[in-house]
Amino acid sequence: MKTAYTIRIENSFKSILPERWSRLSGTLSANGSYNPFLSHAFLSSLEESGSASAKSGWMGHHLLLESDDGTLIGAVPCYLKNHSQGEYVFDQGWADAFERAGGHYYPKLQASIPFTPATGPRLLVAGGEDEAMIRAGLAGGLKEVTRQLGVSSAHVTFVPEGEVPFFEDEGYLHRTDQQFHFINDGYANHEAFLETLSSRKRKELRKERRAALEGGISIDWLTGKDLTEDIWDQFFAFYMDTGSRKWGRPYLNRLFYSLIGERMADDILLVMAKRNGKYIAGAINFIGADTLYGRHWGCIEDHPFLHFEVCYHQAIDFALEKKLARVEAGAQGEHKLARGYLPVTTHSMHHIAHPGLRRAIDDYLQRERREVEAIGDMLTEHAPFRKGERQQD
Repeated sequence: MKTAYTIRIENSFKSILPERWSRLSGTLSANGSYNPFLSHAFLSSLEESGSASAKSGWMGHHLLLESDDGTLIGAVPCYLKNHSQGEYVFDQGWADAFERAGGHYYPKLQASIPFTPATGPRLLVAGGEDEAMIRAGLAGGLKEVTRQLGVSSAHVTFVPEGEVPFFEDEGYLHRTDQQFHFINDGYANHEAFLETLSSRKRKELRKERRAALEGGISIDWLTGKDLTEDIWDQFFAFYMDTGSRKWGRPYLNRLFYSLIGERMADDILLVMAKRNGKYIAGAINFIGADTLYGRHWGCIEDHPFLHFEVCYHQAIDFALEKKLARVEAGAQGEHKLARGYLPVTTHSMHHIAHPGLRRAIDDYLQRERREVEAIGDMLTEHAPFRKGERQQD
């Protein structure tokens, strides 16, 4: 970079003014690329609630790129970690192999949004700046911070495809995986979408949606002022019940929900299922500029197909009503394919300091990328759309 800039490490979002952060790409709802997970409201709520903190193994280590006069012109949300939990890109095998060979994998740097497997900018650039130059400086800066700290590696997960070359130019290793997204082709409503499916799949999904609401179950969409503390209490009970069984220990605490309800309620959609006047299940979604991001769900009663209705079908209904371009329904889940969600490649970038470990991981990732591509092609061939009407991402 020809102009003099400084990369400074900030450990806490409390020290970053929201108005400074909102100049960066994807962080402010007033700009067209808004990603709610990059907002100061979301990131500071994770930190202040203690969900992502030094105690939980997510020590803030955010890279701030500043000009000579202290103007914030770029950033990378980043954490120093002593474990690999809550990332959704699994490197525990790498850690185990390195430790058995006598190395120390932890701590490591993790450039990501804690507990959030959603693609979004990682090399954040302020408006009016040279985007290519700033992103290149940030990718190189993260590598240099890794060296200065003396840690094993830096991992940048759920990277937009357009940012991949900036990391590759710095020698990062490229990893791919798959998620399942619904792509809105301009459907008028859910029935119009179903008409693009094969006859058998269309009948199956209509039957599934009817069955999910048997027994007097109804669905409410709650957002904005609907998100009271009582509603959060009920949703948190769902989250704890299901999360404890699924993960052993849920990542988010009750205070986190109060904070996001206070700071970004209009960017949140709770899909809540009610029976006999009582909510029994719910899913939380976040609303971006053109995307609905499904995160997690929970329930205190088990009903056939209710999970699919609350998490996937209702998300499609909301996206179509609000004319959003897509629904990202979280990590993994081939069962989403039958419900109109298609495989989409996700990307992560990895700087590995130790030459021997880097060679081994590079070899592994080359083979893994080929496998991910082959599986994606196979899954796309089995999509439920009628011939000639398959969605293209």
